[in-house]
Amino acid sequence: MGRQVVLVTGVSRHLGARLAADLAADAEIERVIGVDTVPPDPNTAGQLGRVEFVRADIRNPLIAKVIATAQVDTVAHLSISSSAAGGRTVQKEMNVIGTMQLLAACQKSECVRRLVVKSTTAVYGASSRGPAIFTEETEAPSAPRSGYAKDAFEVEGYVRGFSRRRPDVTLSLLRLANIVGPTADTSLTRYFALPIIPTVLGYDPRIQLLHEDDAVDVLGRAVRNEMPGTVNVAGAGVLALSQAIRRASRIAVPVPSPAVGVVARVVRQAARIQFTPDQTRFLNFGQVADTTRLRTVFGFHPRFSTAEAFDDYLRGRRIGHG
Repeated sequence: MGRQVVLVTGVSRHLGARLAADLAADAEIERVIGVDTVPPDPNTAGQLGRVEFVRADIRNPLIAKVIATAQVDTVAHLSISSSAAGGRTVQKEMNVIGTMQLLAACQKSECVRRLVVKSTTAVYGASSRGPAIFTEETEAPSAPRSGYAKDAFEVEGYVRGFSRRRPDVTLSLLRLANIVGPTADTSLTRYFALPIIPTVLGYDPRIQLLHEDDAVDVLGRAVRNEMPGTVNVAGAGVLALSQAIRRASRIAVPVPSPAVGVVARVVRQAARIQFTPDQTRFLNFGQVADTTRLRTVFGFHPRFSTAEAFDDYLRGRRIGHG
């Protein structure tokens, strides 16, 4: 492809900022343009190096002008977010409507040749009818019905439609497992930081994690190389929820299923943890994705296993004995 001009969406957020900074440090990449609705905070901005920040809303068709003016050839779409800042309506607009506008801009562009999209293994859903392990071809027993998982499920549909219309554009669709690490701030990392952790009585789900460093590395690899297709991304192995709670030296409080909704509302208000019904089902049934394609086709081997990623998160936050 030659020297690349890369546009990264969601650059004011943790993962987008880390990827943009990593790409900007690569002399083989000509320009890195970071797009977001708000400027990065001072600490983040200081780490971005030569990233060119453009304050723009991808829900606005003007994003097409940014792509055309800079002659962007690679788009890394990382602004699909599980955060509900501004409310659920704003979250859905940013995730789904924003993606639709970005794809429309990419479709019109004569320069775009590579599209990397951050998705999530949450698109598989979590239920008692699900398989023990989800492959990339597995159809979820039922589509996610709420929150971030539902948004990601819809986004993937639009992305596949774009790929059919622009087969000349290399598409990498990365389904990332729950991200943890010393600096990652998510609903799951906040959940494990609670002194007393509510669980669902009678269930001990398996969880799969991805270290934040591995998330940046795999996204950067997809930006730099021809890596077409859909791939699950997670660290090797799994942890039972009870194991993770013990590693964190926390106390589990099993809650009967009918009371989970009430407890989730209390936790949400007290600890800024956004538990949607889909996330609650995850704590019931868990979710494990097959990563054979990641290793054999994409040639990527995460440095951290699920257990190692969790332990590094604990060390970084000085939680438990990890």
